[in-house]
Amino acid sequence: MAPFFTYVIAALAGVASTASAVTFTIPSQAHTGTYKYAPADPAPVGISFEFFAFPSYFTNVTATTQCLSNWRDLTGVWPPIRIGGTTQDRAQYDAKTSAYVVYTVANAADAPASLTFGSSFMTLASKYGGSVVVGLNRGKNNIQNTIDAAKAAVNGMNNLLAIELGNEPEYYPSNGQPIAGGTWNPSVDAASQNNWAISVGSALNKQNIIQAGNSNDSPPKWGAAELIATQNATVKQYIRDYAHHNYPGGTVTSLMSHSGISRNLHAFDADVAATLKEGKQYVFGETNSVSGGGAASVSPTFGAALWTMDYVLRATYSNISRTYFHHGTVGNCQYCFWGRYSMGAPYYGAYAATAFLANAASLTALDDGNSNYAAYVAFDSSGAPLRALLYNSDYYSGSGTRSSQSFVLQGLAGTSMRAKRLTGDSAVARVDQGGKVTFGGQTFTNGDCTISGSEAFETLAVSSGQATVSLKASEALLVYLK
Repeated sequence: MAPFFTYVIAALAGVASTASAVTFTIPSQAHTGTYKYAPADPAPVGISFEFFAFPSYFTNVTATTQCLSNWRDLTGVWPPIRIGGTTQDRAQYDAKTSAYVVYTVANAADAPASLTFGSSFMTLASKYGGSVVVGLNRGKNNIQNTIDAAKAAVNGMNNLLAIELGNEPEYYPSNGQPIAGGTWNPSVDAASQNNWAISVGSALNKQNIIQAGNSNDSPPKWGAAELIATQNATVKQYIRDYAHHNYPGGTVTSLMSHSGISRNLHAFDADVAATLKEGKQYVFGETNSVSGGGAASVSPTFGAALWTMDYVLRATYSNISRTYFHHGTVGNCQYCFWGRYSMGAPYYGAYAATAFLANAASLTALDDGNSNYAAYVAFDSSGAPLRALLYNSDYYSGSGTRSSQSFVLQGLAGTSMRAKRLTGDSAVARVDQGGKVTFGGQTFTNGDCTISGSEAFETLAVSSGQATVSLKASEALLVYLK
């Protein structure tokens, strides 16, 4: 088998800031050569909204609909959303209330310790143009209340994709949840999940309705493979897909590292394989950079934007169908793409990933995931290459010389290619603090998320089927192949 990429001497070998080039060959057709290919979901980049905060995002935060609409304009499909999180297991359904949610907090930045919600919550969710996953309470061990809420969701939402039964059950004992009052471990939780899936699914008279799993601890202890091994055909008929949560954490340098992203995702290989064997999808039902709402020194940075982009693509390449980036308490959420401040740098990375995958049927990675340099190719439904994305994950702090990396693309047609660059002042640049981040020369307007500025394309000269391009440290480039 030929290596995924080889090193050649750059044309600018005498320039200290330019390393030896990395060379990648574009397959002329999907599913050819020695590469692994994965299917691409029509809208693989989604958003997870904390349960109690969901109504506020859609009624009080101006940017929400426009930010989601920007992705729809690229793909033709509204991005998927998931409504859930810790507060789904604190939420009780109240058919009598006309309010979206009812709760009290001492500080607006806090999440409520308990809350109720009514049918209008489902009505609001039903107005969204894309698919919706709704997370419901299992921790309180009131299955009839959850069934009543599930019936309201099924009857009131034509866009309902799935229902979750509980969020991150491994934390139930420490959270004082009644369902975990006795012994609580993965096998006990699996039995609980299975019983609840049967009870809720049969009450709804609806198969393929449950998004199962929803744990945050690393597999295999709390993983899909472990859960699937406990399930029989009666349970499986109600399962639509299996989900896991993932918050890699770390510093900006470690988070945005391409090899680090690849290693992080390999932890889910066995779970993905077990899920695919069942003919189901595997998703990240909740994810973001650093758990607990994010870290101010990491989550709002341009490095986190580059992580977001590469993480989406590597996850898709790993057969993780959709990735729902969590948005927590409005005004108290470091990793939110919007809402805490007007706009956050990570939104740019999500937008670039969506632009790369728009209308793609499949993709492959041209690199082996062991270096700082990534290359992906997306293919259309006929198998023709659509776009390539190149990523230099070398860290640039904003001071000193910014290194660059030469990328060579082979197997190209024509005499030139267009490209759009994702770049920022540095890996630690924050747009909410005046840092400059652009994609194709454009920005997203504070307050309403509209696209601002003129779209700027670069032209790559192609000679003998080959083009060479330089990426600075902490940059990415989207190349249009047709």
